Amino acid sequence: MDATSEIRLQSVCPSLADKVRSVDAEYQRQTDGDHLEVVQGLRSWTQQQTLWLKGRDANGKIIDESKVVTNAPPGHSWHEFGMSVDTVPRSLLPLMGWCPESLLWTVVTKIAESYGLTCGACWIHKDLPHLQLTGKFPVSPTDEVRQIFKDAGMTAVWREAGIA
Repeated sequence: MDATSEIRLQSVCPSLADKVRSVDAEYQRQTDGDHLEVVQGLRSWTQQQTLWLKGRDANGKIIDESKVVTNAPPGHSWHEFGMSVDTVPRSLLPLMGWCPESLLWTVVTKIAESYGLTCGACWIHKDLPHLQLTGKFPVSPTDEVRQIFKDAGMTAVWREAGIA
């Protein structure tokens, strides 16, 4: 991983960071040295709000579908709990939209799933770069998760998930 990716991994759950490093190492082996870059790690609720509002009006109603970045409003993304990252194959970074038709995304997905990560590439509304580790919790944060976070912080969420 490059230095920027390592900095981003420092703010997420250590077990997620370790798995992402392992995924990158295996990806490098399978692609003759290409590697993954972590383009997004921990996100504040304010950052999530900003992303969620892209393509929406102030009330959250979609006004331009082409500009929508995420369907997760604040408190509903594992990025806010340090339990997800977005990774992109370095070779795809300079390409428009990171070349969603590239077979490299399939390679990343297969490797990530072999390490127990959930991949956004498998969702109805695909999020190819997204990898998450949620332990006992479901695919999206619940009211229980948000309450744990409010009461005891992010590391308490990781402990309750069984991944700390």
